[in-house]
Amino acid sequence: MGKIVIISSSIRTGRKSDRVSKFVVDFVNESGKYEAELHDLNQYQFPLFEERLKFQDNPLPSLVKLSEAILSADGVIIVSPEYNASYPAALKNVIDVFTNEWRMKPVGLCAVSGGQFGGAQLLQALNFALWKIGAWVVPASFQVPFVDKAILENGTVVDTEGMKKRLSLLTDKLFWCIEAGKRMQIDS
Repeated sequence: MGKIVIISSSIRTGRKSDRVSKFVVDFVNESGKYEAELHDLNQYQFPLFEERLKFQDNPLPSLVKLSEAILSADGVIIVSPEYNASYPAALKNVIDVFTNEWRMKPVGLCAVSGGQFGGAQLLQALNFALWKIGAWVVPASFQVPFVDKAILENGTVVDTEGMKKRLSLLTDKLFWCIEAGKRMQIDS
């Protein structure tokens, strides 16, 4: 069975996107096609980007751990809240510190928002940053508007079937891209 790394990118106090990350992990695991592995940037607490990992003399073991997880994964799903029409600094930090980890890696995007637009501007900003470094951003996304109403604080999903249906649009494309990449023998 292959592996999908889920990156929960918010480290903010009172964050809500981690609820969505857990839902995504459960959904991928239930698919039976891939095993989901959650990597919560709040638990890593990386220092600010100073140099790319490949140029560091003594990298943090946690950076090496996440690097190895991304490199060994068949694909990645990034779950991110929208902050000021973009993504959190913690995620930008992780995108910038790695290079080969992202190259031709199939990446799915999940945008989380407290408002009605579900992180639409975040998707544009994140898509461009990942494209620029050579990630293979899949042509679908999963947006969660009004996150407080979609997944309650206790983890209860209000419309499980609707959420699963929308998430499957992303995972189906991600799984397809992973298989297509294998057939084309793309080095990721």
